[in-house]
Amino acid sequence: MFLLSFSHQILTLAELISTIAREQHNPCLFRHGVELPCAPPGRAPDLGVNRGPGHPRYNRWISAHENRVSVSEGSVHDRSGTPFPLPSMRLPVCGARAARRLWSTAGVSGPRALHMTCRRGTEATTTPADQLRTEYDAVIVGAGHNGLVCAAYLQAQGLQTCVLERRHLVGGAAVTEEVVPGYKFSRASYLLSLLRPQIAADLELKRHGLKVHLRNPSSYTPLRPEFRPASGATSLTLSADHRFNQQQIGRFSERDAQRFGAYEAQLSRFVAALDPLLDTPPPDFTSWEGSSLRRRLAKLRQLRPVLKAGRALGSDLLSFYELMTAPSGKILNQWFESEPLKATLATDSLIGAMMGPNTPGSGYNLLHHVAGEIEGMKGAWAYPEGGMGAVSAAICNSALERGAHVFVNQPVSQITTARGAVTGVVLADGREVRSRRVLSNATPQVTFQRLMEPEDVPAEYRAAVENIDYTSPVCKINVAVDRLPNFLADPNVSDSEPMPHHRCTIHLNSETTECLESAYRDAAAGRPSKRPMIEMVIPSSLDATLAPPGHHVCLLFTQYCPYAPAAGPWDQGSREAYAGTVFDIIEEYAPGFKASVVGKEVLTPPDIEETFGLTGGNIFHGVLSLDQLWLSRPSPRRPGPRTAVAGLYLCGSGSHPGGGVMGAPGRLAALAAAADRR
Repeated sequence: MFLLSFSHQILTLAELISTIAREQHNPCLFRHGVELPCAPPGRAPDLGVNRGPGHPRYNRWISAHENRVSVSEGSVHDRSGTPFPLPSMRLPVCGARAARRLWSTAGVSGPRALHMTCRRGTEATTTPADQLRTEYDAVIVGAGHNGLVCAAYLQAQGLQTCVLERRHLVGGAAVTEEVVPGYKFSRASYLLSLLRPQIAADLELKRHGLKVHLRNPSSYTPLRPEFRPASGATSLTLSADHRFNQQQIGRFSERDAQRFGAYEAQLSRFVAALDPLLDTPPPDFTSWEGSSLRRRLAKLRQLRPVLKAGRALGSDLLSFYELMTAPSGKILNQWFESEPLKATLATDSLIGAMMGPNTPGSGYNLLHHVAGEIEGMKGAWAYPEGGMGAVSAAICNSALERGAHVFVNQPVSQITTARGAVTGVVLADGREVRSRRVLSNATPQVTFQRLMEPEDVPAEYRAAVENIDYTSPVCKINVAVDRLPNFLADPNVSDSEPMPHHRCTIHLNSETTECLESAYRDAAAGRPSKRPMIEMVIPSSLDATLAPPGHHVCLLFTQYCPYAPAAGPWDQGSREAYAGTVFDIIEEYAPGFKASVVGKEVLTPPDIEETFGLTGGNIFHGVLSLDQLWLSRPSPRRPGPRTAVAGLYLCGSGSHPGGGVMGAPGRLAALAAAADRR
């Protein structure tokens, strides 16, 4: 997520900036393979060397272990006949027919009644548990993508690092799992764009197997009949092609078609000016009082990137400030008149946020969808082949190759301290791992309130982080379907061939900004939206490795769902009721959708919290509001990655620059820890 809402702070720092205005990583490169998608039934599992039987690396591995294993019909066993736990070995996926037999055996009344059955995932190679040492130079709590990035950079700096993950697989919220047999879901995060280009290059993620499928078009908004204009337009599709966009928008407003290019150009200028700050830690003025003149001047120099950003914004500075502070609806009303366009663009300002288009500050998130870069294309979004778990797997294997240790099924129960500095961690089974540096990939709430004793954290700092807002409106629904949705606005021309709009983000109940505001008002009153805002993506439309032939995975990112509904806590009945509401809305746009459902998983905010450790179910480790960014992330008492406890760093999205599959918080934390060693 693009996280640079410092405009409200930049004006208050004018004197400091004018002062410095008068003043004037050698990445380590390695080689390692990364697993490919799961082998189909009847073929040998992948061994982490990408090729299988007959390939030299496969044969060398088997030869090296000939006294321990045997190979029969593509399966690898130890001498007792037990399947051998190979590095990166992946079991064949279940086919749809096998899944239906499983459901039948389980006594479920038809596959469509299934809520959740299977938890296999896209897993990276990890370190065997018996290799865990009692002491490391650095310990990372949590193997989310930021923690893995942090490990790779720390190890390259010569710090022996271990990563301790409580779940059975790495990736945090960037994982691929089979929650319905035979269908691989990006279970939480589901698109890639914000990953910093420098990190992808430094860690050589392409060589480690990361492959992406670019999306074009990028956005599709089908219209219900009552919202269709006199021109006869049935939908709005946006792409990377300016002329195509003008043609599409012109069916609703010729004025908007002419202004859209200028709108995109302004957002691009904002992003270009602020982009370097994503790779730069915020200035830390916590010890300003009592510092020597030399120290104060050194701290002022930390503002140089801010000065450069301000200069780059130039005449756009006031427009940028307004974007950061105003409701997105107000900003969009200044630019456009057609409701389908305004509503489609407004969804970018609302993703993951408990706010509506009329909420002050929602304009900030409009930068989100143009802030990223993938394959050199600014603002583009892509599906990683194999799901989001493939991103984490590539990062993990890069860290392992540099020498880091990454352990799964190793939950941390406590971060220990002595005399105001960290001394290590204690695992759930009582074992202690000593280290002078602990970097937490958990949320600030988990880090300071669950893993540490109150007396181990300075009182003022602890009070500040306890007040972080983790409100979340998100309910993620992962759906397996046996056919593509057939939208009334643009009917399918083939039963099996995806159309362009199947490949992009599909916006439902987004014909007007009032549709979005109404959905928000429901949640603000304590109840799930009667007509939620729905973002649908179908990554299997471009990535055939995710589902059986002819079938698809359909990921629904929906809002708004309160964490604690006024009617009582979420239970299976309320989950099913909400999923039914969502499916009924989809049915209005694409009749037959409900009949196509093979299985599903419903993740409400409490489910997201419990499964992925995301406090409040907030996907960004804390709301991306102006008071929780840059100098105030995680706290104005001390911006990350350093904390008020010596040797303890935040390397997750709760630190600058914040949420999204970006990697920047992990890199900045690693660089800070390495610098402090000196």
